Amino acid sequence: MYAESLRLNHGEDPQREDSIHNAEDPSTNGEEPDLPLTETTVMPSKVDGETPSWTIGSGKNIFLKFNCSALADPPAEPPAAVFHMAFRFVQADSRLVSILLKNHGFREVHQADQEFNLMWTGVHVKAHQLQTLQPHQRVNHFPRSYELTRKDRLYKNIEKVQRLKGPKHFNFIPQTFVLPGDYKELCLAHNRVRGPWIVKPIASSRGRGIYIVNSPEQIPYDETLVVAKYIDNPLLVDGYKCDLRLYVAVTCYDPLLIYLYEEGLLRLATVKYESSGQHLWNPCMHLCNYSINKYHEDYVKSEDPEAENVGHKWTLSALLRHLKKEGKDTSLMMQRIEDLIVKAILAAAPSIVAASRFVPNRNNCFELYGFDILIDSTLKPWLLEINLSPSLCCDSPLDMRIKSAVLADLLTLAGLPLVDPLVKHPKPENPHPSGRRTQSALTISEGNRKVSSCSGGLCPTNEELRIVRSIRAEYGRRGGFLRIFPSPDSWKRYASFLDPLTGLLNLGTQVTQKAAAPHNLNLLVHQQLYPELEMSPVDRLPKYERALSRGLKTFLTETRSVHNPVNFAVNINNNNNNNQSDRFVNNNNRKSEKEVTADRRLRELKMEIRRMLENGSQLSTNQARRVFAQYLQQVLARMGPGSMEGPLSSSELCLKFLQKASANLRSPFMVKIPSQKLTGKDRVALIAKQLSEYLHMYTRETELFYTEVRTPMQLSNSVFQPFMQIATESDLEEILTHHLNLYKCAHVFLGRCSTPPTNLKPQDLLQVLPQMCSFSSAKVSSPYLKRKHKKSLSVVLISVI
Repeated sequence: MYAESLRLNHGEDPQREDSIHNAEDPSTNGEEPDLPLTETTVMPSKVDGETPSWTIGSGKNIFLKFNCSALADPPAEPPAAVFHMAFRFVQADSRLVSILLKNHGFREVHQADQEFNLMWTGVHVKAHQLQTLQPHQRVNHFPRSYELTRKDRLYKNIEKVQRLKGPKHFNFIPQTFVLPGDYKELCLAHNRVRGPWIVKPIASSRGRGIYIVNSPEQIPYDETLVVAKYIDNPLLVDGYKCDLRLYVAVTCYDPLLIYLYEEGLLRLATVKYESSGQHLWNPCMHLCNYSINKYHEDYVKSEDPEAENVGHKWTLSALLRHLKKEGKDTSLMMQRIEDLIVKAILAAAPSIVAASRFVPNRNNCFELYGFDILIDSTLKPWLLEINLSPSLCCDSPLDMRIKSAVLADLLTLAGLPLVDPLVKHPKPENPHPSGRRTQSALTISEGNRKVSSCSGGLCPTNEELRIVRSIRAEYGRRGGFLRIFPSPDSWKRYASFLDPLTGLLNLGTQVTQKAAAPHNLNLLVHQQLYPELEMSPVDRLPKYERALSRGLKTFLTETRSVHNPVNFAVNINNNNNNNQSDRFVNNNNRKSEKEVTADRRLRELKMEIRRMLENGSQLSTNQARRVFAQYLQQVLARMGPGSMEGPLSSSELCLKFLQKASANLRSPFMVKIPSQKLTGKDRVALIAKQLSEYLHMYTRETELFYTEVRTPMQLSNSVFQPFMQIATESDLEEILTHHLNLYKCAHVFLGRCSTPPTNLKPQDLLQVLPQMCSFSSAKVSSPYLKRKHKKSLSVVLISVI
């Protein structure tokens, strides 16, 4: 219906090529001359009494507009479905991204398929992978982004700028050293100013592998690590240490376009902070990573999406309002944060610009970075790290509210044009010369430049006019993103750091020379957007304090829809608890008819599996590993209050298991033994975190190396799959122990192992697992084992976070 009544033809932009001031309205879309002429459809859908638009733009420049409301109420005829638009995942697994795209009409294609509109990847992309991109295709990373997201490269880039431009202008990272090369410098610095020091792997995420030491002697000198001075005067909220996760989008590096999302997340530790330095061994006090604190018994998760300052995760705006009530200068703090973000990106921009020379079109790439920032007691921000693919997992309604809004606005900002990828599109008539950066002055004929009375003696070329119009149009799609570069005050703040010819940070290196071209697009953009080039009042700062008005404010549970294969119904109380006790639904503990039927079905499936095993069928390696992984997942789910009772508690048994089972993983997995000072719920949280990391690697290896291969003796999937969907922990224990008792070996899911005890009972499985695991080459954390002569050193260790 909509496809017939609301079809619009792409037409030529009525604006003249030699004027950009007609595009002052930010809702006007700029030209994309390389896009094919197609038809587009504007599809409205009624949501909560309003009619959201699904496209933005006019003429031949029509782009998709993504709405959070589609997560719960997909449009009947989304424009993307009309144009057969497609996305592909490459080493990425984001449920929220997949749901949002599918509910907007996208279809998923194989990761090798070239007929796509959006490629979403969780890893770094290489320049040669982007050379064949069409003008309508988008990729969520720039080449060489690791210059920002690898901890060692980030520090080296900032250190280089500090040497050239002065440390006082780039003093937003703690004193940092990259080992083993900087080990002597670290020791000298420690002799001048004593620790503590925080130690991090160079390329880990979710805080994995972080620990704190009092002395460099406690750090292994033969590993590649980043060691930074520990900031011991953090900002405290109600006595708890905290840090910020901010979402930063970059849509182009030359000219540089940086956006900061108006809302972010504040993450709180679960143990009150003490500055005495006597509790460095407690990660739940010193680290704010959600990935460890979520396992702590005292962790509070807000179930109300409207409550922005409840529990251990707040919004940025809630923090700003809290600080403002205490009389703190929040405007100054946010200006410092914006300055930190711009300078960090400027430091890495030359390398990324050089790598982007081979990207065919200026709009092919965009990027969302996760900036982790610590605020100290003076409201000075410190950059901790920058994440390549910030987590989009939604474990609470507040997560869903913030991250759904960020993702929808990001995809709208990226500008996905309505183009059918199945239609063959002609290549541009004048492809860019190999080795030359696209949209640079080298691709613009000097004959196109018109000398007139324009400021500076040269008018912008037609190509430069298109770039500026495109930037104005992009600004109209910004949603909740606030552009912090360029901005009314950015040229005065940063012009002194930029090369007057190239507009890039001139580091005097070969990389900078390769990236450089005889043009200055950053200056051009500032001149056209802000002709006076004078500092103006910054009106975006109050927007950080206002509560986010967009974003889905509910959890989602999967249902099926007639018109859409992935539809999700609203369910605020979505608790993923698989314990048997949760099968009771009413006050008098009487089971519903549906649950009685489910229990009967489970018993039948379990009996059928036992019968098949006794008659000679076997669990395949893939099946056995899936059963074992699901069993450990349910063990992890019940680790918490009461799990530290006695020496053989679930937590301690899991730690013993991890110490020995880690040797059977194909990838290195270091098990960190918690300090003996760490007890109770703090210790449980640390062990649970390591079990979660082990499960992640174990499941990943199952997918990569133990693919399903059908054999005549394999347990039938017609029985196995339904059983896995409804099995409880005790059911999984029963099947695993029955298999062990029949075949007297656990190698099918443990790898190398010893013979299990005879007549093993299901309830004893967790207790005997450490005994069955081979441990001849188990990898147990111990930086100090490499320094046997340092026996007097006390271990100050924070485990895998």
